[in-house]
Amino acid sequence: MYGRGKSDRPIVPKKATNNEAQTARTARAVSAPSQPSTESPEGRGRTKENALQGNSLRTQSRDRLQQALERVREAAAQDRTAQFTSIWHLAYDAERLLTAYHAIKRQSAAGVDGQTKQEYEKDLKGNLLDLSARLQRGAYHAKPVKRVYIPKADGRQRPIGIPTLEDKIVQRSVAEVLSAIYETDFCKFSFGFRPGRNQHHALNMLAGGLSAGRLNWVLDADIRGFFDNIDHGWMMRFIKHRIADKRVWRHIKKWLQAGVLEDGEVRIAEYGTPQGGSISPLLANIYLHYAFDVWAHNWRCKEATGEMLAVRFADDAVQCFEHREDAERFLEEVRERLSRFHLELNMDKTRLIEFGLKALREREAEGTGRPETFDFLGFTHYCSRTRNGRFVVKRQTSRKKMQAKLAEIRKELRRRLHHPVHEVGQWLARILAGHYQYYAVLFNFPKLSAFRHQVLCAWKRTLARRSQKAKDTWERAKQLGSKYLPAPRIIHPHPDRRLNVSI
Repeated sequence: MYGRGKSDRPIVPKKATNNEAQTARTARAVSAPSQPSTESPEGRGRTKENALQGNSLRTQSRDRLQQALERVREAAAQDRTAQFTSIWHLAYDAERLLTAYHAIKRQSAAGVDGQTKQEYEKDLKGNLLDLSARLQRGAYHAKPVKRVYIPKADGRQRPIGIPTLEDKIVQRSVAEVLSAIYETDFCKFSFGFRPGRNQHHALNMLAGGLSAGRLNWVLDADIRGFFDNIDHGWMMRFIKHRIADKRVWRHIKKWLQAGVLEDGEVRIAEYGTPQGGSISPLLANIYLHYAFDVWAHNWRCKEATGEMLAVRFADDAVQCFEHREDAERFLEEVRERLSRFHLELNMDKTRLIEFGLKALREREAEGTGRPETFDFLGFTHYCSRTRNGRFVVKRQTSRKKMQAKLAEIRKELRRRLHHPVHEVGQWLARILAGHYQYYAVLFNFPKLSAFRHQVLCAWKRTLARRSQKAKDTWERAKQLGSKYLPAPRIIHPHPDRRLNVSI
């Protein structure tokens, strides 16, 4: 199924032993609906009066759904080869759909049907009950996603797909159910779009591992157009490793094959999943789990001759090695591995650099400065030392990210040229607070201060354009800055204090 080679074998589900078969039967029993086995594939219609009634009943229903998910999660963790044959009823439950609806942002963009959240909630109970009934009897149809483009930091356009509101609700509900299973399978070095994990967890693992001083080479790999090149055939084969419920297969196929509406024309593609869909991040993690993560873990255990650390957030991955030979062999073999699944590395952005304590010592002895740097998740990582001479990996805001954000702020300031000063000041305060929330890591204070200063300069120039008689002095700008623009402070501690990184 995965081609030849010993590194592929651990991925393929093995034939269950007697104990494993018993566990698999337990998993199927846990996930089975409390309905007669003779019902139709999509089940019987539910009585409308029994759903979404009263706060106490609703609370009991939510508790029941969470208990069902917990049983599924326990069964999935107990047997990594168990297949779940009947979990669709957990996804179309009206209470779970209601929870998924409330998780969608109120101002989220409308899809091809133009339906907004405000319009849908005018008859929320009736709409969700009707949606649940359609999902149950198989009458639900996925609609094409609306294609829009947002600018990237390098000047290019990133394609985003906007599903319809009902597609968002159903996808979010299904993703919650599938996550209960796949969260027990995903590797520890995978951080993207997973509950309880975020960018800073990935950054801390990477910085902590590199600061330990045993890793000397960094492979900064970039997958070319990952979301646009996911193979639908492989995607469904990966799903079937764990999910045997054909109703789940059918609906995932619907979303993959719904097509994209662009310039008034619907285009159907055999590759890709639109960025913007509620289920797309989970599908991407499943795809890379089988195509890359498990293989990389096995490579580290069986092929590497020295220490190795991998960190992945969505399609951004960094691998660190003790020996250069390991790094070069990994790069060659990972290219071959990804090509099997219609993926390829962007060699223009993929770099292998010498990095770490050994590289810093050699550069210091030669007097040639610090080793090369690399960017990951918006931060530039570089080798340095603390005041007492201890080696440490420091991080600062990526220049490309900072310039892109400042350009966005200047553009918005021109649009708000004649807005009241206090409104603009409050808006800039929110921008800075959000920037600090992500970038306020140890050793990044100078970049935070520079960002605030550049924002203040941009605001001063905007105020000068409001009138030829505007008293645009630095004294006034500093007063406005003191009043509205918060000063930077470090929010995120050093990774050594946050978690004990184990390579």
